[in-house]
Amino acid sequence: MLEAEFWVAVAFVIFMAIAWKAGAFTMMTKGLDGRANRIRHELDEAKRLREEAAAVLADYKRRQVEAEKEAQAIVASAREEAQRAADEGQRKLNDFLARRTQAADTKIAQAEAQAEAQVRAAAAEAAVRVSETILKERLQGDAAQGLIRSSLGEIRTRLRA
Repeated sequence: MLEAEFWVAVAFVIFMAIAWKAGAFTMMTKGLDGRANRIRHELDEAKRLREEAAAVLADYKRRQVEAEKEAQAIVASAREEAQRAADEGQRKLNDFLARRTQAADTKIAQAEAQAEAQVRAAAAEAAVRVSETILKERLQGDAAQGLIRSSLGEIRTRLRA
C-alpha cells in the first residue's frame, strides 16, 4: 500500500472531495455554461451579420443591375439625340443649298435678261445707224431729214420695247 500510485489516487480523491464541498464543480459548470451561452450569442450575432451582409450584397447587385440599365438607357438616348442632331444638320444644309441654288438661278436669269436687253439695244442701235446711213445716201433735203429723224425715233422706240 505504500506505492506512489496509491497515494496519488488517495490525494486525488481527497482533492475532488474538497473541490466538491467548496462548490468547484458548480462553478466550473456555471463557467462552462456561461461560456457556452457567450459562444451561442456570438454565433447568433455572426449569423445575423452574415444575413445582413447577404442582404447588402443582394441590394448592391440589384443596384448594379439598375445602374447598368440606366447607363444603357442614357447611351441609347444619347445616340438618338445625336441622330436627331445629325438629321437636323443635314436638313439645314439641304435648305441652305436649296436657297443658294435658288439665288444663283435667279441671278443667272437676271443676267440673261440683262444680256438679252443689252444685245437688243445694241442691235437696235446698229440698225438705226445703218438705216440712217442708207437713208442719208438715198434721200436729200430738209423733208428727207425730218422723215429720217421721225422714223429713226420710232424704230428706236419699237426695238427697245
